[in-house]
Order: sequence, then structure tokens, then C-alpha cells
Amino acid sequence: MAGFALVLACSQASGQTARPPTENVTVTGTRSREVLQGFVGSLAVPTRLTGKMTRWEKGICPVTLGLRPQAVAFINRRLKEIAVQAGAPVDTNASCKPNVEIVFTTTPQDLIDNVRKKSPVYLGYYDNKEQQEKLATVTHPIQAWYTTATRDVQGGLLIDNAKPAGLINRMEFPCDPLFCTSGAIELYPPRVLSTTGSRLGDGLRSELHNVIVVADPTKMLDYEIGALSDYISMLVLTEPASQDLCLSLSSILNLLAEGCAPKPNTLTDTDAAFLRGLYKMSPDRTLVTQKNEIFYQMEQALSGR
Repeated sequence: MAGFALVLACSQASGQTARPPTENVTVTGTRSREVLQGFVGSLAVPTRLTGKMTRWEKGICPVTLGLRPQAVAFINRRLKEIAVQAGAPVDTNASCKPNVEIVFTTTPQDLIDNVRKKSPVYLGYYDNKEQQEKLATVTHPIQAWYTTATRDVQGGLLIDNAKPAGLINRMEFPCDPLFCTSGAIELYPPRVLSTTGSRLGDGLRSELHNVIVVADPTKMLDYEIGALSDYISMLVLTEPASQDLCLSLSSILNLLAEGCAPKPNTLTDTDAAFLRGLYKMSPDRTLVTQKNEIFYQMEQALSGR
């Protein structure tokens, strides 16, 4: 399953369903447009290598572990429903290879330590050990880790990693032990991607390759499974800038962020509009163009046009 072993702890979950959204957003006037643009900006996180937004291009195949079968089925079904409504691809093959791992465990740090040890690429992009250590630290009751990839104009795909796979050229050199601890440097092969060279878009696309979501059930006792399913679905389908932000418009992502009010218990109209915009935008365009396209789609949807 996605190349790494998961250590799980079983937990119980409620079978309650989510209540329907109560949000009513009308986008009119300059102030509303500014708020909407700010909302898009908070979620429009560029990847490190392309500087563009990332989304699923390959069908999602979720697996949920650590809960009762009824809860597992509910979470997987809800994620796929939201993905279809957003226009995101879903793998309908019953034996598909999982690329979304949703794990409920009472020992989340142990699990992520295991990922760091065996398959650190699944933590996401990092340049050095300090960044890797920060990525591998569990700081939220529900937390997500994203592996992204870059696809070029010829269809070539490379996992986003500071150390691309290939032959490593190790160079030894004299080193005074008083000033350095290593007498060698490692040169990694260059990343080779075909582009268009156009100012409107270089043809490169950022894709979500794998998403891990880890939840501690002991910290979820006050939440309905419907709300948790929608929160997890939003984390899987887009990569937010931070899980601690209070978004300017009502969003399920405010559910677990401290100091946010109100805290919706289901996916909101704003969330749904953003996801539809994300999966309609041009993936090979610049970040500014992508933001504008999402903003336009959201404005149309929330205005009832």
C-alpha cells in the first residue's frame, strides 16, 4: 500500500451523518470580491518546483484504516462523492492501488516516524534534514502529508523531490576536522522536463501523487463522523497553506482551527465552489492565471450564474 507499512490502532466511530449546509453566500460588490479573492489566495498554494497549484490528475483511490467497517465505508464514500461533485478524478476499480491513506490511530507520531524511516518521500518536499524533521512532526489531531509530482508537455512525470532518483556522483575532498564534519559532496542528476517556453504557460503541471491523512480518534470525540469526513475530504482534494488559518469565508477547514467562528460541520458552498474552480482551472498556466480562473468560477457559482 503506497510503498510503506502502517502501524494501526483500532478505534470506534459514530455513524451519524452530516447535516446539510446552512451557508448562504452572495458575491456582489468590491468588498465581497476582495474577500473571495483572499479566500482563493489562502488556498492557492504553489508547489516548490513549478510554482503552480496542485490537484489530482489520476483517479483517487482511498483506503481508510483503524475504524469500524461502517465508518470506513462512510468516509470513503463521502470522499468520492465530494470528488465527483468537484470534477476530480476517481478510480472506480475495486482493486485499484491506494493513493490516499486515511489512518485513525492513537499513536500518530509513531506512524509518521515509521514513514520517515522507510519512505520519507511520502512526507512531501523538503530540502534538508531540518525541513524533513519539521514535516515529520505531528502537530494536529488530523494532519495531512502531500507527495506531489510534475508532468511535462510530453507526459513525462517526476516525483517532486530535492534528491531525484538516479546515479549519484559522490566527490571526496580534503577537509579540516576543525571546520567541517564531512569531506564529500553528493551531486544528484538534473531534473529533465520538456516545456513550451511560452509566457502564458510553460506546459508543466503539478499533480497530487499521494496523500496521507492521520487522525487521532482520542481527540475526535466531540465531532460527528460527517464533519470529520468532509474535513478530511477537503484536505485530500486540495493542499491548504495551513491548517491553522481562519479562512475569510465559511469553510469546513475552520472546523479544527483555534479561534475560528463559526465552525461549519459540513462542506460549505464556498468549499464546493473552490473545489469546482480548482478542477476546472488550466493546470499548465501560471499561478496568477490559475487564481483568476478559480475566482471566476467561484464568483459564478456563488452568484447563482
